[in-house]
Amino acid sequence: MAQIYTHEDVSKHNTRDDLYMIIDNKVYDITKFVDEHPGGDEILIEEGAKDASGPFDDVGHSPDARQMLVKYYVGELDPESKPVVVQSANTLKTVNDGAAGK
Repeated sequence: MAQIYTHEDVSKHNTRDDLYMIIDNKVYDITKFVDEHPGGDEILIEEGAKDASGPFDDVGHSPDARQMLVKYYVGELDPESKPVVVQSANTLKTVNDGAAGK
């Protein structure tokens, strides 16, 4: 059975050395991928600790990119979880449900 995370749980993993991300209601620990991301680390840090489904889809990632996520999978987003506001090192960001309307 998969680990279940809330938005608040994910929001606590908001640094370059401990970074989680939600994509399509799945939670990924992308800490080890930050330095390998072809688009640079800045976007991952900016979109980390929250639901990044919208930005991930907007970029038009390939099936290969989606397959790469598999090794970073750590669990599922609790469907009852509500977005929270989190303070990152650089900005105040809202952890929201980027999957709204899907």
